[in-house]
Amino acid sequence: MSERPFHDRDGFIWFDGQLVPHRDAKVHVLTHAMHYGSSVFEGQRAYDGTIFKLEEHTARLRASANLLGFDLPYTDDEINTACYELMKANNLTNCYLRPVAWRGSEQMGISAQKTKIHVAIACWEWPSYYSMEERLKGLKLDIARYRRPAPYTAPSAAKAAGLYMICTVSKHAAEDKGCADAMMMDYRGRVAEATSANIFFVKNGEIHTPDPDCFLNGITRQTVIQLAEKAEIPVHVRPIWPEELSDFDECFLTGTAAEVSPVAEIGPWKFTPGDVCKRLMTDYDNLVWGRTNG
Repeated sequence: MSERPFHDRDGFIWFDGQLVPHRDAKVHVLTHAMHYGSSVFEGQRAYDGTIFKLEEHTARLRASANLLGFDLPYTDDEINTACYELMKANNLTNCYLRPVAWRGSEQMGISAQKTKIHVAIACWEWPSYYSMEERLKGLKLDIARYRRPAPYTAPSAAKAAGLYMICTVSKHAAEDKGCADAMMMDYRGRVAEATSANIFFVKNGEIHTPDPDCFLNGITRQTVIQLAEKAEIPVHVRPIWPEELSDFDECFLTGTAAEVSPVAEIGPWKFTPGDVCKRLMTDYDNLVWGRTNG
């Protein structure tokens, strides 16, 4: 992946219905979303020219916007078509796409009903979130200081930019300690997720994963659960407390960027990537590359 800053790249970005040169896709410094977090986004991948679960991602983008009190000024079909137009314009077939919607600069303050709603889509080459070396040996995770908020304190079902602020802080702190990521608890002290990926555990060949009642029920998470059920691997969606972690054999993360990534260590707890991790890594890889049907 290129280390060039994201504002200084060639190609195009789809911006409010038009393809514009990448460097010209700009917003004003007094844009409401920059000051008040009134922005939602998606992360999706294309494999050999096909965007995996595109319809589901676009539907979630709209649902997230609605949870923040605004609607997208384009239909789902228009957004889906724009994603493929953008890939073609940038001559990309294997890439990451980032649709984003936000409130503009017409008003500055908490009240912002008159702001224009903007939508943009960018895409770029981006391999798995973690290097293959990290994935094969298992990731090392820190334990985040901050917790996922209660659903009665924030729109936790939205993929809203503001909800990721504590993720950035937590991931930076983890990387400062030599870790790849951090595991976050929820507001009750239960295991929740990593900073940008859902988490799964394995015990005696069966999968256990937290109930996503206060964090995002990831599209990759749902896909992996379906793959596990297809492989006749029992899946238990339930509350998981930290003191249970010493009883689990395997652990892995899932997400559009992370795909399926085994974990070897979370704070004092150790795991060994095993048969379940390897099976789901392979099955997910086969599915997204079109070698099998979901």
